[in-house]
Amino acid sequence: MTLRFDDVQVGDAIPPYTSLPITRTQLVRYAGASGDFNPLHHDETFARAIGLETVIAHGMFIMGIAGEAVTAWIDNKCLRRFSAHFLGMTQPVDLHDVEKTQARATITVTGKVVAKYEENGEKRIRCEIVAHDGQGSRKLTGFFVAALP
Repeated sequence: MTLRFDDVQVGDAIPPYTSLPITRTQLVRYAGASGDFNPLHHDETFARAIGLETVIAHGMFIMGIAGEAVTAWIDNKCLRRFSAHFLGMTQPVDLHDVEKTQARATITVTGKVVAKYEENGEKRIRCEIVAHDGQGSRKLTGFFVAALP
C-alpha cells in the first residue's frame, strides 16, 4: 500500500525500525563498498591505541540504517531530502560476549511527522528522526522530506 499525503497528520509517528545487530563483517563490507578503510572501523589494535574499547561503525553506515527505516515506510522515489547529525559512536557485536554487546550494536530508528505543506506543486511531509542503540544511547538525529501522492 502506498502512503498518501491525506493519510498522514502532523504528530503521527513513523513506524519504528530496528536493525539486526551490527557485526564486524558488515563494517568490513561497508568499508569495501564505500572506500572508507579508516582502521578505526576494522583494526582492533588501532582502535585501542587511540583510546577506544573496540572498533566503531562508520557514521554513514548508521545513516544508511536510518535511510532503510525511512524507505521501509515510504517509497524511495518520494524522498526529496535526507539529513543527519551524528551524535555517538556505535560498536559492533563482540562475538566473545554477544549477550553483553548485542544491545549496543542494534539500532532502532523512530520519528514523527512535524510538517505538511505544498512546494513545487508537490504535497510534502517533513519528519524528524532519531536513532538509538539498544541501551538507549542516541546515535543520530535528522530529518527527511518526502513528496506523497
